[in-house]
Amino acid sequence: MSEQEKAPLEEGASLEEVRAFFADDRFATKACNARIVEAGRGHAVCEFVIEEIHRNAMGGVMGGAIFTLADFALAIASNVGEAPTVSVSNSIEFVAAAKGEKLRATCDADKSGRSLGFYTVRIVDDFDRLVAIMTATCYR
Repeated sequence: MSEQEKAPLEEGASLEEVRAFFADDRFATKACNARIVEAGRGHAVCEFVIEEIHRNAMGGVMGGAIFTLADFALAIASNVGEAPTVSVSNSIEFVAAAKGEKLRATCDADKSGRSLGFYTVRIVDDFDRLVAIMTATCYR
């Protein structure tokens, strides 16, 4: 079986199994240094420590880094215990500038159907302040 044909993750997959499966999401795991904190069917939490690589020219956390973290949490929440799933539509609202040293994205399924899934990702900073909200529609 090639890497492109990985078997889906079972609903009861351990955190270590999920981390190993998603290690190949190299942009999120290597470039952004995102790590998986929680993972299950319809739910995931990911975070990264804010580093210079995440900052834009004005010193804030770049929107693309925030989106990457949200998208990584979405990938996990929508694929654990489900048929292979890809996002087809995303919308992100940047609510406030990130403060502190870490960002955390929590993704939860709003509705998980046979062909479509609908998810919301909330991104907060160290002070539990809402930084961004992403909604996504996914196809299985």
